[in-house]
Amino acid sequence: MDKFVKVHFLGAAGVVTGSKFLLETSEQNILIDCGMFQGLKELRMLNWTNLSVDVKAIDVVLLTHGHLDHVGYLPRLLKQGFKGRIVGTAPTLAIAEIILRDSAKIHEEDAKEANKENYTKHKPALPFYTKVDAEKTIVLFKAEKPDNWIALTKNISYRFQYNGHIIGATFIELDIFGKRFVFSGDIGRVNDYLLEKPKKPELADYLFMESTYGNKLHPVENIEEILSEIIKETIHKKGNLIIPSFAVERLQTLMYLLWELYKKNKIPNIPIFIDSPMGNNVLEVFKRFPEWHKLSMEDYNAMCEHVNIIESYKDTWKTIDDKRSKIIIAGSGMVTGGRVLTYLQQLIDESSTTVLLVGYQAEGTRGRQLKEGAHEIRFRGKYYPVKAEIKCIDSLSAHGDQNDLLDWMSAIKNMPENVFLIHGEPNAADAFRVKIKDTYHWHVTIPKLTDVEKLVL
Repeated sequence: MDKFVKVHFLGAAGVVTGSKFLLETSEQNILIDCGMFQGLKELRMLNWTNLSVDVKAIDVVLLTHGHLDHVGYLPRLLKQGFKGRIVGTAPTLAIAEIILRDSAKIHEEDAKEANKENYTKHKPALPFYTKVDAEKTIVLFKAEKPDNWIALTKNISYRFQYNGHIIGATFIELDIFGKRFVFSGDIGRVNDYLLEKPKKPELADYLFMESTYGNKLHPVENIEEILSEIIKETIHKKGNLIIPSFAVERLQTLMYLLWELYKKNKIPNIPIFIDSPMGNNVLEVFKRFPEWHKLSMEDYNAMCEHVNIIESYKDTWKTIDDKRSKIIIAGSGMVTGGRVLTYLQQLIDESSTTVLLVGYQAEGTRGRQLKEGAHEIRFRGKYYPVKAEIKCIDSLSAHGDQNDLLDWMSAIKNMPENVFLIHGEPNAADAFRVKIKDTYHWHVTIPKLTDVEKLVL
């Protein structure tokens, strides 16, 4: 029997998003993650193209975690003939379920709006996938516990290991014909507010390593002081603080921080509105899986009671019409869609508004445009002038920085045959390549999108 692995880099190679890596072997074909491309239009257009591999021949999908750029392409995989299992930890699949349903709803609404308002080149505009497609996908989910080796075939087994980043997130280790393949997924922070520090791999013959912040160190910031100052300024201006937020983890971290600031009398009892249907559902995941995070149920309940959770779109407009200074946390984190657009549509042209960006802003997103000082942003077919003050807190990122990534690799006892840098923009990946070579003297490769690497074992 031939002992080889063909690795197909179908996403997150040379770019941050669209995570998809196919391991083709003589026994089984395994897809690691199945995410959507986000950001630049040329990347987003790739989502509409069928994969360059035989999708019907894929036996199983293993998920590192539930973010859209790691799970959002799954319904399209089914449309191309996939009929296997989709495996992840229980919280990862709970998050993926929420994200796929929400994403399908947004795709359907966006297509309907584009057709109604006639701001589409396509006649008619079609949703990327529908709610029915999402439900067909969720049926294939199978949860597995972390730390246990699970056999796929006689010569292939895998296990999930706790990785911080978001609830349920893991790195994936595979033993294939006696060689250890490690997919880092997204690596979390050592001192996260809500999550334990990531575990570390101890062996890796082939390491597939994220490099999102491969060229950066998170600034050492007193987040509580910065947040309280921004909130006090907002109140002084009689304005609104809008925080575009990822529904998974970032929203819950912000809720926790704001609750802590209020408890410590560092901010007044300013109204806080959480407008993220998906974020509300993720809060339930925290409740269901207490062993996956550090929050006590007492703190969880207190922080939930401290905020106003918006249930309906009608309440979104009531919040906009509310004349009090307030904090609004709404999806999406990179301002690519979601409820935050409605608030920006009404409030971004007011100098009393502050927009606070609190996570990674991918190239080509409105969040990146705002961060880089755009004087206007375009959405829903129109341009909106940016008169609001734009602020950033980079140290709230759920991604480890260069030091965190190097430390995560430090427990590997052997010398990997190759380290493939993925999930990073070119500058970040190249800087990290040099740093790994200088620190560990390992061989490092930066694959490009659609590259195929044949590894003879």
